Amino acid sequence: MRRRAFLGAAGAGLLAPRGPAASASAVRVGLERLAFDTRQPLKGRRVGLVCHAASVTADGRHAIDVLQGAGARLVRLFGPEHGLRGAAAAGEKVAGGVDERSGLPVVSLYGERSKPSREDLAGLEALIVDLQDAGVRFYTYSSTMLLCLEAAAEAGIEAVVLDRPNPLGGLRVEGPEIDPSLPARLVSMAPGPLVHGLTLGEMARHATDQGRKPGTVSVVAMSDWTRGMTWADTGRPWVRPSPNLRSAEAALAYPGTCLVEATNASEGRGTESPFLLVGAPWVKPDELARQAATPGFALEPTTFTPAASPAAPAPKLLGVACKGVRVRVTNPVEARPFALGLRLLLALRRRPEFAWLREGAGLDSLLRTRALRLAIERGDTVDAILGAQASAIERWRDERKPSLLYSPDVVTA
Repeated sequence: MRRRAFLGAAGAGLLAPRGPAASASAVRVGLERLAFDTRQPLKGRRVGLVCHAASVTADGRHAIDVLQGAGARLVRLFGPEHGLRGAAAAGEKVAGGVDERSGLPVVSLYGERSKPSREDLAGLEALIVDLQDAGVRFYTYSSTMLLCLEAAAEAGIEAVVLDRPNPLGGLRVEGPEIDPSLPARLVSMAPGPLVHGLTLGEMARHATDQGRKPGTVSVVAMSDWTRGMTWADTGRPWVRPSPNLRSAEAALAYPGTCLVEATNASEGRGTESPFLLVGAPWVKPDELARQAATPGFALEPTTFTPAASPAAPAPKLLGVACKGVRVRVTNPVEARPFALGLRLLLALRRRPEFAWLREGAGLDSLLRTRALRLAIERGDTVDAILGAQASAIERWRDERKPSLLYSPDVVTA
């Protein structure tokens, strides 16, 4: 593949969105920069759009409306996990059909297939991807984007990625690499450590550098985003990219608390605060809070009872009163979510009632490596596990440098 920047170097600050909802200090995402590009690079072009509920401008306009307003001939929509409008629960297969609001046909990438077919892309001149990611490998939107890049290359059409902030920032890199001997799944295709520190635009650039299939990938970079930013620094409202990731605070905890999903304890699905509540009927809250204490987070003893909802139709421990902790982010800069998740796993495992789901295969599949579970079962300490990952993390920081778009490691596009 070859890559190019659709609107020039990141941070250039051109084509700022206008109107009362666009703060002078707010980060401008790729969709907004494209919308106000007076050259109208998509005008008259037949395009497909991969999008979801969070594919919006700061003032709430959806990418479908923005692209049509910019003169693009929008032919077909593609929906990732949770569907085009973000209503489906995690893991729920989504059917295609017709989008009621726009009247456009929809191809589901979380049903019978996860990659567009040649037939899906027939007649298109470009495939546009506008997805808000969570910055962690097992959040499936990064894998969906990578598969879309492959499909576009195979079909001989351009792929255009409209970039958005990584809610974890671009400096935080944590967790294990994948084991390439294990099968790839939609939760495990993104490169690098579990928390990779890339935006989707940067990941697209990295994929074009590493890929072997010919194709053209363009990135519409953000302006005014820097690597040290978490979501609160962007000046943008939080729009749920999936039904259970309900706040920027939850996004900061998610790479760690989601690991509890692989155990018989609850990660908070079926409550008002998914991924900010962890517990089980057999947990001792004060003990868990003490043993899992991690800089940047506060763990407050609490109780909760998971209930069924559209976002979690059958949550773990449904209707069971649970004791545990509420996670609060106290310092977004210091917060290391994977370290938090590791400490939670180690603390929970000390209880005799603890069990891995699927005898540990759930965690292995989530991370695409057995290394973490085996280290935990050997009794390795937190410091030993994190130390074993350090060299791979530093190697990744070097490997990703040519693909970076934003300061402090700016690559001119």
